[in-house]
Amino acid sequence: MILGCSATSVDKSAEMAQTSLKPNVENIKGHMNFLAHDLLEGRDTGSRGHEIASLYIQTEFQKYGLQAAGENDSFQQRVKFRKGLLVQESPALSITKGDTTLELEFPKQFISGPNLASEEASASAPLVFVGYGIVAPDLEHNDYADIDVEGKIVVMLAGKPASFPSEVGSHVSSTAQKQHYAADRGAVGYISIQTPAAEKRRPYDRTINYVRMPRMTWIDDKGVPGNGRPELKASAFLSMDAAKVLFEDAPVALDDIYAQLENDEIPTGFELDAEASLSYTTTHEDISSPNVVGLLEGSDPELKNEYVVYTAHSDHLGISKSVEKDKINNGAMDNATGTSVLLETARLFSQLPVAPKRSILFVAVTGEEKGLLGADYFARNPTRPVESLVANVNLDMPILTYEFADVIAFGASHSTMGEKVEAAVKNADIKLTDDPWPELNLFTRSDHYAFVKQGIPAVFLVTGIESKTPGIDGSEVLNTFLATNYHRPSDDMNQAFIWDAARTFSQVNFEIGLTLANDKERPTWHADSFFGQTFGREGNIK
Repeated sequence: MILGCSATSVDKSAEMAQTSLKPNVENIKGHMNFLAHDLLEGRDTGSRGHEIASLYIQTEFQKYGLQAAGENDSFQQRVKFRKGLLVQESPALSITKGDTTLELEFPKQFISGPNLASEEASASAPLVFVGYGIVAPDLEHNDYADIDVEGKIVVMLAGKPASFPSEVGSHVSSTAQKQHYAADRGAVGYISIQTPAAEKRRPYDRTINYVRMPRMTWIDDKGVPGNGRPELKASAFLSMDAAKVLFEDAPVALDDIYAQLENDEIPTGFELDAEASLSYTTTHEDISSPNVVGLLEGSDPELKNEYVVYTAHSDHLGISKSVEKDKINNGAMDNATGTSVLLETARLFSQLPVAPKRSILFVAVTGEEKGLLGADYFARNPTRPVESLVANVNLDMPILTYEFADVIAFGASHSTMGEKVEAAVKNADIKLTDDPWPELNLFTRSDHYAFVKQGIPAVFLVTGIESKTPGIDGSEVLNTFLATNYHRPSDDMNQAFIWDAARTFSQVNFEIGLTLANDKERPTWHADSFFGQTFGREGNIK
């Protein structure tokens, strides 16, 4: 039982925790062995395996004495989803120029994903090239300047200019933002085209492997999707060779546009002398899946009504539709690691002689692999008042197969959380490194991003590029994992995990949350932060 006490003793408890409370790697290993076991069949959102994982997490929360903080006095916040599957025989895309019409081949030349707003998707309209399709006034960039796209299908390059800063660039170039830019200007559809740089990172042929994967969105009680722009009736993604068809006889050839990208130049938009007709069919199924929410109540009579939120996604990809013998995507690194660290962090907090001043919410979110859906739902429908959520610490896919000597702290530089992160990292005898992989857009690819968009300062630590072991390059370890195990059945417990790395990662994240929970002031956005200016709430920008 955790009892109330004076402010002085709370501060001492923080000091004691940093010296005496240490993560137990056997606990982390045990959680991972269960969560990444074949019996859970990859923990796909809405699956029996994920329900079992959620029950396991709930049981661990109860074991640590956490209070139920979901809905209806339970540990669960049940989220309704719409699941869409593309009817594989249905996609059709034709390009008409004058009297000539060319039919492109699915999926060899183009792919489309399930449409979650309508089972029948179709759009026929003139084509307009809009560069990257980005509008970013803070970066003095507007791909739609002097271009009329009303009632048209926009054609845009994948990615963003190389000159864009990492975190802001990740936000303004995300698929969701690009959809908003297009829909706000009256477009009825969009076509994304592969670039040489993107082809090197993720070849189009590999993307084809995902055409049978479902797509999801959360829906409200009336069945209305929580995300997306229904004004965009249809979309497609083209291979580099297929994209050249669109630019035949265009003001600028596609090869010349690619050359501009190589020189870090930004192409300008123009009308394409062509029309496109795109259609496909989606089947819809409504399912549900839980976020699991546990609460450690704070000890300060006033500050206990403010909450530091830890998050980790408990879902993964489920069972692959492939000819390989092993079809189970166990998701050991992604994200049994983060979920296990979340559980161990909750245990550490429960062992404090006195609770921290602020309350702590531990949230195992669902649907991350479907587009950060569980986190987005929780951040927009929190089980505690949104204005009382002061910070988010997100735990997702730490690479624990080398003993890292540095971390990248996404989001930390935008708020006063940065100094807390620096102190915790220094205590662990490691250092902070700037984002070395801006092309991966990691800032927008995990659950903290959902909290940022609701004006809540957040930090997401990623294991870095340096190793305590001579001869080990962290970047090579990450790239090898991405190339061989990421989102594949080989992401299992047979990988060579370094458990000291798990201990360090857990300790740093525990200390960050402990400091935030005991600090006199809640975290605030920096006045010059793009995210603070864009999403910040009254009173949390300084």
